[in-house]
Amino acid sequence: MGSNANGPLAHITDWANHDARTEGMSYGMMVSVQLNHKPEFDALWNWTKTFMYISDPHHPSYGYFSWSFKTDGTPNEETAAPDGEEYYVMALYFAAARWGNGIGIYDYKEQAAALLTTMRHRAVISGMTRFGPRTVGNEVDEKYKMIRFVPDVDRGNFTDPSYHLPAFYELWARWGPVEDRQFWADAAEASREYFVKATSPVTGLAPDYANSDGSPMATRFSQSAIFGYDSWRTASNWSVDWSWWGKAPQERVLSDRIQAFFAVQGIDRFGDQYTLDGKEIASRHSTGLAATHPRSKDFVEALWKTPVPSGEQRYYDGLLYLMSMMHLSGEFRIRAPGKTTP
Repeated sequence: MGSNANGPLAHITDWANHDARTEGMSYGMMVSVQLNHKPEFDALWNWTKTFMYISDPHHPSYGYFSWSFKTDGTPNEETAAPDGEEYYVMALYFAAARWGNGIGIYDYKEQAAALLTTMRHRAVISGMTRFGPRTVGNEVDEKYKMIRFVPDVDRGNFTDPSYHLPAFYELWARWGPVEDRQFWADAAEASREYFVKATSPVTGLAPDYANSDGSPMATRFSQSAIFGYDSWRTASNWSVDWSWWGKAPQERVLSDRIQAFFAVQGIDRFGDQYTLDGKEIASRHSTGLAATHPRSKDFVEALWKTPVPSGEQRYYDGLLYLMSMMHLSGEFRIRAPGKTTP
């Protein structure tokens, strides 16, 4: 997408919605750092900082990134989706470890630490956006030590199980700002416990949205508490946590439970949306969902035989497919400071 004073610009397009999202941009940065593609990483980060970052200290979302933009750089919204911020932070820390720090927006470690501090400590700001008045605070629930679905105060204090990333929090408890390290250590444990609370004890399915106590909820984004598109990532999140840290044996139980459910549905046929008790809502067999459940041999084999996603769904399905392949091949790993990696 051309260049500016900071260098080349690039974005990842959600082809189903014809926009660029912090979700996809941050996933793209994670893919880039894991596979050692620094020019792509920098171009994605440059586009993010140029168009998505909200730098006005009087704006309700100051310090965050607008979660959706038209590909010409025009915002569709001026509020944040915290899963994007989480992946930005982790990708930036890994970039600092793998390539070292540059200057300005390419001082990866400083950028990561500043964003991580904002996520926890951003004060409440009320004001106007292009889309109406907003009141926005921090991105974490201090009481329950977990990530919020949105930092907008007027949109409810609930969470999204697929936003819980204890594998990342463990690293922030080691590498992040010193004053917040205990919080992130506690958040890792809280999320591990939350996975058990939020998933069905029968099917292992998690809802798109849930209360802080784990009880499923419907919102204006979803008319009922269902296993939907966001939910696909929840099992992947606890699987990565078990792979990296091995601290929560219950995560293996959860994986066995949800894979047993999908095996009964038909390993090559299961749908991509369900009620939490297992009634199929949508019958499309999604590559993205299949990719996030690769623990057992049969599921790994099914993923290996699945064609690379194409067409309108290649954004979300494709990114989940690619990152799952990276996990399985050992290419999605902790990139630690002070260690030389190829």
